[in-house]
Amino acid sequence: MKEVIEKQIKEFGLPVMTDEKSGALQWLDLRELNLRYIISIENIKPFFEGLKEGKLLTTKCKHCGRIFFPPQRDCPSCRISDMEWVELSREGTLETLTVIFVKPPSFGSYDPYTVAIAKLDDGPRITAWLKGDPRKAKPGMRVRLEISKREKEGYMMYELVPVE
Repeated sequence: MKEVIEKQIKEFGLPVMTDEKSGALQWLDLRELNLRYIISIENIKPFFEGLKEGKLLTTKCKHCGRIFFPPQRDCPSCRISDMEWVELSREGTLETLTVIFVKPPSFGSYDPYTVAIAKLDDGPRITAWLKGDPRKAKPGMRVRLEISKREKEGYMMYELVPVE
């Protein structure tokens, strides 16, 4: 691969390569990407306060009644900022899952973990880690949201747990 990249740099003057399927030119960045960022949570502060209290809070549009997760300040349907905070039901149905073996550096110290999407009984879909053996999890099964502390970082999170 290194030889191919070096050849492309000589030919194009840039680290680009041709996509085998489409023939389109693609950029191949040779640098490692290390990100650190700060995001204001002031507009969704009740969500984080709720986690500390063991509640899963989100926003609901007072105009159209749609529930959004993650919580939003503005309704993308109505384009208004008239939202109220509601507590979500904790149960739903598992829709899909995948086991993550190749992890981003920020989760490199974890064993392979499972990420799943569940549709909660009151409507919104939630993406979260799935607790337990992923081989026993099947789409359509009932799951429950639990709020816990992520062991290694020590902060609050929510995860899906199969209902037995």
